Amino acid sequence: MSPDLLFLLSLLVKMAVVAAFVVGAVYSAERAGPVVGAMVATLPISAGPAYVFLSLDHDAGFIADSALASLVINAVTCVFALSYSLLAQRRGLVLSVAPALALWAVLAAIARSWSWTTLTAFGFNVVVIGGCLAIGNHLRHVRMPLVRRRWYDIPLRAGMVATLVATVVGLSTRVGPTITGILAVFPIVLLSLMLILHRRIGGRATAAVLANSMLGLVGFSLSCLTARLAVPPLGKAGGLALALAVSIGCNLVFWWMRRGKRIAPPNSSSSPQP
Repeated sequence: MSPDLLFLLSLLVKMAVVAAFVVGAVYSAERAGPVVGAMVATLPISAGPAYVFLSLDHDAGFIADSALASLVINAVTCVFALSYSLLAQRRGLVLSVAPALALWAVLAAIARSWSWTTLTAFGFNVVVIGGCLAIGNHLRHVRMPLVRRRWYDIPLRAGMVATLVATVVGLSTRVGPTITGILAVFPIVLLSLMLILHRRIGGRATAAVLANSMLGLVGFSLSCLTARLAVPPLGKAGGLALALAVSIGCNLVFWWMRRGKRIAPPNSSSSPQP
């Protein structure tokens, strides 16, 4: 078998595996409301497999440097989610998604031009995500209407995520770790949620999912930081496994905290929480 054919078959398998994983994860998220949906959507369900496949072709240093770039862009993704959430309160799909996506591209280009250390990248995340959470907190509490699925939902999601994986894996040997790290965390899952849900359940309900996702991005930030710090000493497999565990653990804690607030019984001195 020729090397080109072997690479093509390997790439197709990678695309199919990741697409199937993402479709299953987002399908389950839709049925559980904005909080659970956001926690599932912000798990590394596209970036994680992309990094696993990258680890097969690159050394630990490349993976750690890519994780640093992903950490920086994670904060930009939080701005993307907030921008859409604010715009979607009054605007349609195109006028909500297009400006938010353009802002993501501009901020990602600016961030790429700076020289980042692990400390400055993490500090950037703390400031940006903290500010986004404060601004978008009031957008989280919207009841999710019943969702009726369309025939194109699964093909659209699968195609978007598979294209991202193909792009990341195919370009990683040519563009270096920084661009690879940026491509690996392009907000393809959040974007697919916007494109699918906005017309079906409305802008405000979709914005609630995205507003809740900003808390989930805290867990993803810690996951990127873990990969950056743990991959060199633990190796690619150990470091990436620990990063995944951090992301899952954080999102479970956040879900439990939000669930506890939602079901806490009112007392005589305070009003019920939403």
